[in-house]
Amino acid sequence: MDAMAATAAATAAALGGEISMTNKTRRREIFAARPSNASPKSGNQSLCCSKSSPTYIQEFESRSSADEVRREILSCYDLVQKLGRGAVYLGSARTKPDHPHFLQAMELGREVALLLGCTSWCGAGPGLMDAATKGALEAGKPVGGFRIHNEGGVWTNTLSHPYMVSGTYLTCRFFSARKHGLVDAGVRNAPSDRTAFLALPGGVGSLDEIFEVLTLIQLRRIGSSFPVPFLLINYDGFYDHLLEFLATCREWGTVAEGEVEALWRVCRNNSEALDYLAEFYSISDRRSSMRSFENSLQS
Repeated sequence: MDAMAATAAATAAALGGEISMTNKTRRREIFAARPSNASPKSGNQSLCCSKSSPTYIQEFESRSSADEVRREILSCYDLVQKLGRGAVYLGSARTKPDHPHFLQAMELGREVALLLGCTSWCGAGPGLMDAATKGALEAGKPVGGFRIHNEGGVWTNTLSHPYMVSGTYLTCRFFSARKHGLVDAGVRNAPSDRTAFLALPGGVGSLDEIFEVLTLIQLRRIGSSFPVPFLLINYDGFYDHLLEFLATCREWGTVAEGEVEALWRVCRNNSEALDYLAEFYSISDRRSSMRSFENSLQS
């Protein structure tokens, strides 16, 4: 962790300052011990009901105009401009550090950062996002992220990240702004740019992001001047049923033959993912970067 902290601090120093967001309206949190069948109060609320626990109500002051969303999107773009585009990771916020997928994602984050030599981006939350971030920091490469107040079904009061330094992430109020930032972080504006979208195992939020990126690539609305590799990381067959569903869509005629396959690459493990990225970017010896990293640890 000391090495990661040192790398994070060095990244912040290189930025030359903290990026701050204007957020005049602060959210109010209310824990209400109400029965699960009680009707919600009127107002601008998000209501989560559970039979075994008190109802949790999340209230937000109404945004005064669309300009608030616009300003937050522009703040996300500014952060991408400062840190540089790179590898964007999508994945579960619920995966625990002792899960095999966490360890695999951490290794992937490290090796992709070494291979592409780029900034690593994610939602700056827990779970597999945390794993990819730690891997990139372990490789000594910059990281960036766009946080949201609710990750993995858990709300947080804090705007800060446990170890990423200020100036390397934003805590977004609007989910749409966060998505804009994550997409912008993965586009390519020059042939020399090395970026990628990597979809790790995840739940509803990850699937939302996966299909949004997939659709933007399909419709050529991703905003990229050059092709961007999109990898579905299918650890232990996690996404097998999703792939079966897409095959069913093809049988029913709602997806064209070969349409989805042309949009992404399904990888069963880290080795397949790294081989594909090396092939995509014509990197002759992907193992040389790993050897250099190992040598630096020994010196």
